[in-house]
Amino acid sequence: MNSPITLEALHILDAIDRRGSFAAAANELDRAPSSLSYQIQKLEQDLDIMIFDRSGHKAAFTDAGTLILEQGRNILTATQELVNQASLLANGWELDLTVAFDGIIPITHFFPMVDALGQVSKTRVRLQEEILAGCWEALSDGRADLLVCPKPASLPQDLKTETIGYLNMIWVAAPNHYVHKRSGVFDEQAREKYRVVAIADTAREQPAISVNILQKQPRLTVTAFNSKVEALKEGLGIGTLPTHVAMPLIESGELKQIDGSDERGIDIILAWKRSQMGEAKSWCIKYLKQHWSLK
Repeated sequence: MNSPITLEALHILDAIDRRGSFAAAANELDRAPSSLSYQIQKLEQDLDIMIFDRSGHKAAFTDAGTLILEQGRNILTATQELVNQASLLANGWELDLTVAFDGIIPITHFFPMVDALGQVSKTRVRLQEEILAGCWEALSDGRADLLVCPKPASLPQDLKTETIGYLNMIWVAAPNHYVHKRSGVFDEQAREKYRVVAIADTAREQPAISVNILQKQPRLTVTAFNSKVEALKEGLGIGTLPTHVAMPLIESGELKQIDGSDERGIDIILAWKRSQMGEAKSWCIKYLKQHWSLK
């Protein structure tokens, strides 16, 4: 008997959960929202269960829907691993390779690597933005093959890591923000009076991490790095940005460095699992170690 649950349906459920709505999922999958709705409704009819509770303002997964979503992700991961293993066995080059990176690193920094890899391999590359603990969860759960992110206080023992560069971070706010009227050292006691703009951790299961956020400090949380930049420019709070992002905005008058604050350097590391080393993964590791130049 054929199951009505297809890989395509599992991909749709995964996208809806990650993106938060049918419309956003449809945009990611390059499908019409009505097409996604029809396929989910048909799946519900075929299974004779409700996957979504539509009684509220926003459709939410039912318990049964959550079960299908979570177990479905395991199936998607296993299926992708099967395809990659078969591709490796056939020619040594992975069919797909996912590079996860922390949102403070511009995605454009990886474009030369993708272009160069395309000249030697047909491996399909996915560049996946993650935030904080979400970076390590993606690598640990197999949703990413390589990870580029700030070095944490402690490193997992089952991973191979190498420091490949560093970033300088500075505190900024909009020029008209009242933080610029203060004076003195910009320490934690001074910072906690001002709303901080933060990016939401993308971890699904692991405890979320927060950086440069004090317990009693008011905050605005956004879901992407570009959104943080826009919120800072609008004067909605204070926050840290890499100098390569902040300086052009400071020079244009859109942001201003907070007096009394110090620059903070952070190491950028490349991480990967010691096992499952294919040609594309090995090639990208060598490329990133040789060509990393972001400061």
